[in-house]
Amino acid sequence: MKIGESKPVRDTQPVRTGSSRAQQTDGATQGRVISDNTTIMGIPETELTPKVRDAIMALMQELDRFRQELDVAKKRIAHLETIADQDTLTGILNRRGFVGAMNRVKSYADRYDTPASLVYFDLNKFKPVNDLYGHAAGDEVLRRIAEILSQNTRDSDVVGRLGGDEFGVILVNSDLPTAEAKAKQLAEAISAESYNFDGKTEHVHAAYGVYTFIKGEGLDETLAKADKKMFA
Repeated sequence: MKIGESKPVRDTQPVRTGSSRAQQTDGATQGRVISDNTTIMGIPETELTPKVRDAIMALMQELDRFRQELDVAKKRIAHLETIADQDTLTGILNRRGFVGAMNRVKSYADRYDTPASLVYFDLNKFKPVNDLYGHAAGDEVLRRIAEILSQNTRDSDVVGRLGGDEFGVILVNSDLPTAEAKAKQLAEAISAESYNFDGKTEHVHAAYGVYTFIKGEGLDETLAKADKKMFA
């Protein structure tokens, strides 16, 4: 190279040493070691004494037991709620369950302005059957009436025993003419059923009242008006 002549200086690159590569490797290894550690409730197992570890495991087992007991309790409560709303003799809704269902149907009808009607049934000639042939015969009649009403209504409708020999049916999306026609059909089905007690054939009939839900009207008032319709 001639004196006075200059050449561009090459960019200098940082010198990689084995120590820096080792540091990177050590960091990655350390990360793996930390991530591979087993933890109990967020605490690395290596930091736990045997007594603390045993206490935590016992606590976790106790929590699992409490969860299982809670699940059993929830199922028990659901079962009790079902029983509370169900008539034990007929298997359909009792008055409490029927009124609860009626409240839901009426709220829906009021909100979306859709028709719904209540049919109130009162059995005739039931008391003589009960008196002549005993309570077992009367129970058979009540169970059969519940079956007739359930089998001849839609899944969306509601059937319940309101007490004694009184039954109720809520007909969803049914105006007064539709509900009256359905009530007549149900009453005829009840009358057509025959019962044989002590070699004698008996029939039970049903009076009924039909009432269409009115927006804003209370449940007790609706039930009372449907009941009065039977004697109108």
